Amino acid sequence: MEESTPLITNDAVVFGFLMAILALIFATSSSDRPFFRKFYRVVPTVLLCYFIPAVFNSLGWISGEYSSLYKVASRYLLPASLVLFTISIDLKAILKLGPKALTMFLAGTLGIMLGGPLALMTVGFFYPDLLGGSGPEEIWRGLSTIAGSWIGGGANQTAMLEVFGASSTLFAQMIAVDVLVANLWMAFLLFWASNPEKIDRFFRADTSAIFELRDKIANFREGIMKIPSLSDTMVILGVGFGVTGASHFIADIVAPFIGENYPELGQYSLDSAFFWIVVIATTAGLLLSFTKVRNLEGAGASRLGSVLLYILVATIGMQMDLGAVLDNPVLFLIGIFWMIFHILIMLGVAWMIKAPFFYVAVGSQANVGGAASAPIVASAFDSSLAPVGVLLAVLGYAVGTYGAYLCGLMMQEVSVGL
Repeated sequence: MEESTPLITNDAVVFGFLMAILALIFATSSSDRPFFRKFYRVVPTVLLCYFIPAVFNSLGWISGEYSSLYKVASRYLLPASLVLFTISIDLKAILKLGPKALTMFLAGTLGIMLGGPLALMTVGFFYPDLLGGSGPEEIWRGLSTIAGSWIGGGANQTAMLEVFGASSTLFAQMIAVDVLVANLWMAFLLFWASNPEKIDRFFRADTSAIFELRDKIANFREGIMKIPSLSDTMVILGVGFGVTGASHFIADIVAPFIGENYPELGQYSLDSAFFWIVVIATTAGLLLSFTKVRNLEGAGASRLGSVLLYILVATIGMQMDLGAVLDNPVLFLIGIFWMIFHILIMLGVAWMIKAPFFYVAVGSQANVGGAASAPIVASAFDSSLAPVGVLLAVLGYAVGTYGAYLCGLMMQEVSVGL
């Protein structure tokens, strides 16, 4: 896969372009014109924030690979938004959501582990030559890196690359499959998040715990709501980015220390700086929720958190090349079947335990997308629910290496057997 220089290479220009897109989307979504009101009843706002940058990336106007905006957004804006979302959260209320949330997360992990071998078996039956090659070029080696990404994240993906030794060419192709298929599934989740009631009725799901959490947070916000002053806004941003800075400071010490002195803990992603940034920011936000800092919600803490999160959504969108499917369509076919098996397993478990679609969406994205996108899907249901996505995504780092390793071994057996 050859990289081409995009039309716009200056990140300052790209950032302005993305902000203009977001402004246009939100301006039209709040319009009273009949066309826009009908349009946004069907198409969720957050989906456009994600999809339009993907279109311009595919056209070559901008480039997610060429730009560093996603890295900035995921490392700086994401932790700050997590802090601003979590300072007003009621942790006890989240815990009252019950075991179904954890069950759906584990079902998602199982779906990835079993979906890989099943997809390879299905596509390999029709394309037996795909299973050829030797050494680093064997297809299952590359697919194991997708398993690492979809269960844990980038650190787990790198671990699988080192463990199974896929070639650099094969790994580059797998990254394309990983990004495109995962983001397509995220787009579907964002679409259905705007109207989950139909699926919940089919599952006969009890959504009362979710509504209670949402309403409790809404009532708390109304009780402390006020017109924010400049001081309020500066304090909110100071808390968000101050904690983010502290998270980076601690992560830059802890992650290398563990990597040098306890390398065996790398299998849990504990040597990943990003892991510690997310964990520390989320933990600090939760601790602050027990203090008077939580009253900053009345001045719009979560609103500013949403602003940062939507910028992240746009930068995620510009990672996706809609035309990449043409490079090696058979590999993408494996990825699509893999995701279908993951979805079927999750929906089957949800139907059996009568879990709300919210748990399906967030449990799936906590696996496939991790901490960078699980709160986006959760907040698509309601902004107050973003911390639920974060808490579940953190679990993925712990189980990612184990699950991906077992998945890789199963795909190896399938490849040898076929």
